Amino acid sequence: MKRVLIIAACCIATGAIAGHELDDRDLTNGQTLYSEQCASCHGASLEGKPDWRTPDENGVLPAPPHDETGHTWHHDNQLLFEYTRLGGEEALAARGITGFASGMPGFGDALTDDDIWDILAYIRSTWPDRVQQIQAGRNPPHN
Repeated sequence: MKRVLIIAACCIATGAIAGHELDDRDLTNGQTLYSEQCASCHGASLEGKPDWRTPDENGVLPAPPHDETGHTWHHDNQLLFEYTRLGGEEALAARGITGFASGMPGFGDALTDDDIWDILAYIRSTWPDRVQQIQAGRNPPHN
């Protein structure tokens, strides 16, 4: 019983339960926050940096696009949330992935969990229906 409570508390604290789905989010807030917090690196039109697949001299990949041409939609909602909240390297390390040089900082101190979910929902809302459906299939089913 104690283990279940600890897991539930962890999931609630990280947004894994509340807000896991990107439906019924505030897209206007997400778009505004994207413009303020994300566009300087990922582009005002979600286009990312040029040559985003080529690491720089430090081995860090430039900011990828978040439109359908990027790989954001290849990931499940929870990873996208963790990546945004914790930062790239910390989020991947938490999943046991090391040795990946990410330039993505964590925004957990600058944005609330709801703000992060709103931004992710806004990003998703820009993808074609086909891409949204593919990405939705990458998420575990809910009980």
